Amino acid sequence: MNHLAHVFLAPDSPEARVGSILGDFTRGVDLSALPDAVKQGVRHHRAVDSFTDQHPDVLASKQVFSTQRRRFAGVALDILYDHFLLKHWSRFSDIEREAFIGRIYDELQKKEHLMPEKMARVTRRMVWNDWFGAYKDLENIGYALDRVAGRIRFRNEFAGMITEIRANHEELEHRFLSFFPDLQVFAGGIE
Repeated sequence: MNHLAHVFLAPDSPEARVGSILGDFTRGVDLSALPDAVKQGVRHHRAVDSFTDQHPDVLASKQVFSTQRRRFAGVALDILYDHFLLKHWSRFSDIEREAFIGRIYDELQKKEHLMPEKMARVTRRMVWNDWFGAYKDLENIGYALDRVAGRIRFRNEFAGMITEIRANHEELEHRFLSFFPDLQVFAGGIE
């Protein structure tokens, strides 16, 4: 899952939501030095990722991508799932979408002292450029995926992944709508 889904599913505290993003930035971080709620968020992130990677709808979704791009299907789905979450927000939450996003951005700014520098740089760009708001538009998902492709340090065919997403959009969306309620139930039961 990507950042929006992680903070959406995280335990209900600003520190745990920071930890839910920190799960992608733990290299070189002494987790034992962090507050318990942040550590809880990191554990939650890892459990959500593990559940997601094994879910039949996610596994089937990866198979719709061409063999040359399938290696990156998990990354593409992570970002695409934030788009689908935003698109179908009212199915999954009673909280108003923009109010939730605004609260998360505020928390990330106030809790920056809990983040390693690399994560702080990313979350600053996330807030300043309103990544979550941008993810409402499928074209912006394509731009985000191409930026990820540009950061891969070896030759790849990940750029242009949005063409395969568009070609399989209906199936990918259907499988997300089947998968995400299962993930919500699972995430709600993580200690």
